[in-house]
Amino acid sequence: MGRESGGGGARSRATGPRWATFVRNHAHTIVACDFCVVVTATFRILYVFVALEVGSRRLLHVHVTAHPTAAWTLQQFREILAEPHGYRFVLHDRDSVFPPRLDAAISAMGVRVVRTPVQSPMANAFCERLLGRLRRECLDFLIPFGEGHLRRVPGVWQDHYNRARPHSRLGPGLPQPSSGLLAAPIIGHDLPRDMRVVARSILGGLHHEYSLEKLAA
Repeated sequence: MGRESGGGGARSRATGPRWATFVRNHAHTIVACDFCVVVTATFRILYVFVALEVGSRRLLHVHVTAHPTAAWTLQQFREILAEPHGYRFVLHDRDSVFPPRLDAAISAMGVRVVRTPVQSPMANAFCERLLGRLRRECLDFLIPFGEGHLRRVPGVWQDHYNRARPHSRLGPGLPQPSSGLLAAPIIGHDLPRDMRVVARSILGGLHHEYSLEKLAA
């Protein structure tokens, strides 16, 4: 997908303190989104769409299409914004997949569209980092057979990313901690006598998640 080109000079390309301040002040009300390209085993080109809540780093939505049209992308935002929410801004770059008519339809949902400055990909560094992690932790280790296969794999990784993968920016912490996780005081290297560590394989052993489980009585 091509990038929009144009002038604007250094001032338009700036991603300095004012931009950083805006993002920091409104992080929990910003949804950032972007696409990446994946090639299947049959050399078919597919596009992965992601949407991220900037403040919590929670991956809100991930989907796959062979044809990233404005109508398809708008449907993704309808799903993201369908439930009650506190979002005020949608952040995306100037790729041609985000035409003015799409922005107008998103604005009609009650959120403001913010486009990154010209020639400033790092202005949406949140999605740049997210897509990098998606590749390094998932897509680089498999070749999808087709669209259905590719849809399933990022969906599994999304749950792992939100509920089990620690994020240094959060303390470290989890974007969406599971409410059912057991918490128990651990002194030194000693586990409570009535509990054990359980490992769960993710994506065929590519990742593992660890939790505490009570021993059978």
